[in-house]
Amino acid sequence: MKNKTFWIFAVLTISIISLAYGYTKLMVPKKDIAETAECHEIPNTSEASAFKPTIENKDKPAGKAPEGMVWIPGGEFSMGSNVEDESLCSIKGVTKDAAPIHRVYVDGYYMDKTEVTNEEFEKFVKATGYVTVAEQKPTKEEFPGASEEDLVTGSVVFTPTSSAVNLNNFLQWWRYEPGADWRHPDGPQSTIKGKEKYPVVHVVYEDAAAYAKWAGKRLPTEAEWEFAARGGKTGNLYAWGNDLKPKGKFQANIYQGHFPIKDGDTGEDGFKGIAPTAQYAPNAYGLYDMAGNVWEWVNDWYSVDYYKSLADSGKTIKNPQGPDAYNDPNDPNDPTEVKRVHRGGSFLCTDQYCTRYMVGTRGKGEIRSAANHVGFRCVKSK
Repeated sequence: MKNKTFWIFAVLTISIISLAYGYTKLMVPKKDIAETAECHEIPNTSEASAFKPTIENKDKPAGKAPEGMVWIPGGEFSMGSNVEDESLCSIKGVTKDAAPIHRVYVDGYYMDKTEVTNEEFEKFVKATGYVTVAEQKPTKEEFPGASEEDLVTGSVVFTPTSSAVNLNNFLQWWRYEPGADWRHPDGPQSTIKGKEKYPVVHVVYEDAAAYAKWAGKRLPTEAEWEFAARGGKTGNLYAWGNDLKPKGKFQANIYQGHFPIKDGDTGEDGFKGIAPTAQYAPNAYGLYDMAGNVWEWVNDWYSVDYYKSLADSGKTIKNPQGPDAYNDPNDPNDPTEVKRVHRGGSFLCTDQYCTRYMVGTRGKGEIRSAANHVGFRCVKSK
């Protein structure tokens, strides 16, 4: 970043990390989180909202599933989360956008077993000549305050800090990297050679939607994503159950150790940083990586009070498509930025800071901002 204008540009672009906006201001400002909060493996939950049994549809389509996909039966389930803390270190109150728990019905559909990989996205690009948003030069219309020399292609990359930092300012561990894109995930000198099976990253919402259309698929609704992630189970904390480490083994690629220090990730789950897809056991529906590794775009606009509006109806909502528009009055950049929902968490989610790999919790992202911890998977109607 050469000057102040470029820094402003970077801050605007970094809004992909906007899930942090909702809670950084709630975090303890003076001390390291480990010094101020009690960390534990079981989160605090509210008893006010009870999960009711999942009722799966019995109908199955004839024939085989499309290549790389599995059938998700759909049905009626309790959607949302009663977790009261943002992290396992008792950061209070900031998962409230995933409450209250409410009843939803979804029709059956096919879903990709894994997140879309680099090799799959490369086939799309070769077939269509598609250019992602991160590869396009930003315009004066998008960033009227930026100078011409600062309008360069690039994306946002996680950058570990050299020492322990207060966790109330996420800009300390993210940077705008000129030349970063899906082919160059860590910057222009990096490559995806040898990483064909890794999830594609640095894709914004319109990039994911374009791929899905080309593939004859679509992005899932938030309700479809959560139904699939739960695997027919009722009210579990994680896509695999209620224990973070069954028999002492991690079930997802998340961050262990002191976040966000350089070499702070101990890799106890088998990986430091992003991992290839399908490195852990699938859930009950045969889906891999429904928690951790990379966040996943879904089709719904983000609205902080959407779940409350559904619950207040007192009805089981059939095939919800999300709110009509983005709404988050608590976001300091609203309404200049518009966001859609992310689901699943990423390799940067940690018990110290962000435990949104819990199956009912939510994230959000500005629709034209990319980063190296966000990807997607697709669904297909029967």
